[in-house]
Amino acid sequence: MYKKYEMELAGRTLRVDVDRVAKQANGAVLMHYGDTTVLCTATASEKPRDGIDFFPLSVEYNERMYSVGKIPGGFNKREGKASENAILTDRVIDRPMRPLFPKDYRNDVTLENLVMSVDQDCSPELTAMLGASLATSISDIPFDGPISTTQVGLVDGAFVFNPTADQREISELALTVASTKEKVIMIEAGANEVPEDKMIEAIFAAHDLNQEVIAFFDKIVAECGKQKHEYESFEVPQELFGAIREIVPPQEMEQAVFTDDKQTREENIRVITDRLEDAFAENEEWLAILGEAVYQYQKKTVRKMILKDHKRPDGRAIDEIRPLVAEVDLIPRVHGSAMFTRGQTQICTVTTLAPLSEAQRLDGLDEQETSKRYMHHYNFPSYSVGETRPSRGPGRREIGHGALAERALLPVLPDEADFPYAIRTVSETFESNGSTSQASVCASSMSLMTAGVPIKAAVAGISAGLVTGESDDDYLVLTDIQGLEDFFGDMDFKVAGTHNGITAIQMDIKIHGLTRPIIEQAIAATKKARTYIIDEVMNKAIAEPRPEVGPYAPKIIQMQIDPQKIGDVVGQRGKTINSIIEQTGVKIDIDDDGAVSICGTEKEGMDRAAKLIHTIVTDFEAGQVFEGKVVSIKEFGAFLEFAPGKEGLVHISKIAKQRVNKVEDILALGDVVKAVCLGKDKMGRFSFSIRDVAE
Repeated sequence: MYKKYEMELAGRTLRVDVDRVAKQANGAVLMHYGDTTVLCTATASEKPRDGIDFFPLSVEYNERMYSVGKIPGGFNKREGKASENAILTDRVIDRPMRPLFPKDYRNDVTLENLVMSVDQDCSPELTAMLGASLATSISDIPFDGPISTTQVGLVDGAFVFNPTADQREISELALTVASTKEKVIMIEAGANEVPEDKMIEAIFAAHDLNQEVIAFFDKIVAECGKQKHEYESFEVPQELFGAIREIVPPQEMEQAVFTDDKQTREENIRVITDRLEDAFAENEEWLAILGEAVYQYQKKTVRKMILKDHKRPDGRAIDEIRPLVAEVDLIPRVHGSAMFTRGQTQICTVTTLAPLSEAQRLDGLDEQETSKRYMHHYNFPSYSVGETRPSRGPGRREIGHGALAERALLPVLPDEADFPYAIRTVSETFESNGSTSQASVCASSMSLMTAGVPIKAAVAGISAGLVTGESDDDYLVLTDIQGLEDFFGDMDFKVAGTHNGITAIQMDIKIHGLTRPIIEQAIAATKKARTYIIDEVMNKAIAEPRPEVGPYAPKIIQMQIDPQKIGDVVGQRGKTINSIIEQTGVKIDIDDDGAVSICGTEKEGMDRAAKLIHTIVTDFEAGQVFEGKVVSIKEFGAFLEFAPGKEGLVHISKIAKQRVNKVEDILALGDVVKAVCLGKDKMGRFSFSIRDVAE
């Protein structure tokens, strides 16, 4: 018989079924939040994986379209590769979980989260985060949990916990906070320029609610949890460290790592490693773990110098930003471009504008979001870090960094009504030595301005790091961490925003959580840094959006027509609208409400298309003057086409003031003439006159 546990969480029931399904996994729970159901399992291999020096954790968030009553689109009627939302959820589950496994654990661990039913008011992503923590906690896998996760919205100035679909739609904040019993271990946020103090308040309101869930989980673990299994430790022996220090004294290691040039540092470490390999050539056991030992030696050296001596590897002050350069209009003919350089981190972002018909269609579990008009893509080629490897397309890291920058910039984009374009920014990493995602925020903000996108304010991003000692009070927050400080430090706290407030946060840590003073100090440090970046660097390159889009960008004319007339503009099987497009060389989009967007690069063609559409939707009335082309000549008169699918007859007697014996004496096929509407003839047809057009 399975066990069932329940608690009320933010006005809805959270139910956990243990020992009901998936009993061969190390740990499994069937999580129900409202009617959302997610199967969460934790499985570990029996033995460690050979030849690795890291913890091999895999997190999978598997969306099933049946969970929202849909059959997948396309020819292959089954789910394909993971969606962008699934990959981002994998990452947000991984980040708070990973630090709580033993650092020397080398067994493969997989956390699978299968979304089986979705209640739009109860987030399946949140349900999976809670379930992954609990499944691992009740398993026999070594794990220092449980943790809990809470989502926070901001509606009408008040916090809303685990907001419903309608609340998410109007919320000024989309904050996710994961906590242990004592500390905050993960923060991710998108926000509409939320002030720093309000953000801190929201983080710790979520942290307090997390404690209620952790107490609930603790009860389940006490009753259902398995004893944690023993595992083979891969900790570097102290004897090896001692032998290394005799050959490479701490002072020499300090000289090797403390330089502002990444390549120089890597060369210094290579020379030291070669020396140690020669020294330990007869000891195969030590040679097998020498790389990890050298890494740990570097780490201890850097951490000691930063924490105790306040000395950073490149000689900067604790709150000092690396040299900054902002440039615009690097790339000719594109719609907008900008480059942002911070030390040895360099990003170039290119902006492309297109009609709204090119917005990205989404086929996911969220029924409210079916498309998005702004897309930010981030690329990280191997040359940016001096390596060589083939490109296999964007990985989880690239997708995650792109989504973070996209989230940071969304709040400042103009509404569709004010700027009816689909927008794509692509950030190319030219060089990387720490915090490329936040450099891409800066470059993208400037690139959008160069493209003439009327963004509300400049957005800058910066990352803060952390080095901790033996106690909660022994720590140092670093502004603008470079790669080495990220690798050897305890935190990568990315914050993007405007002068008015925060637009995005992503916190990634390697320790068991952060205290409130650390979070407050990190947010304050990033506020100071991004203010400097905007005022002293970005604004000097481009201070405001250009008044109009560039010469190579498409232009858009908007007009509104009666929705009842949409069929007239489209025509049978699209014949009418395709004729307009062929004649004018534009793109035309019409929505169900009758909003028409005419997109092109030549003003003459766009104006011509607008005039044709106006003519089609305008009812003929006596006295109106139209311009038409002669498309047919009969003995009794000529037919004029005023717009595709809209014709009228000019009787032979109405062609000229003088008597006309033969239509061809005055008109020829293809002639363009003006004619005035005379109203309906005896047969109920509209007739026109050329001779009665006022001169």
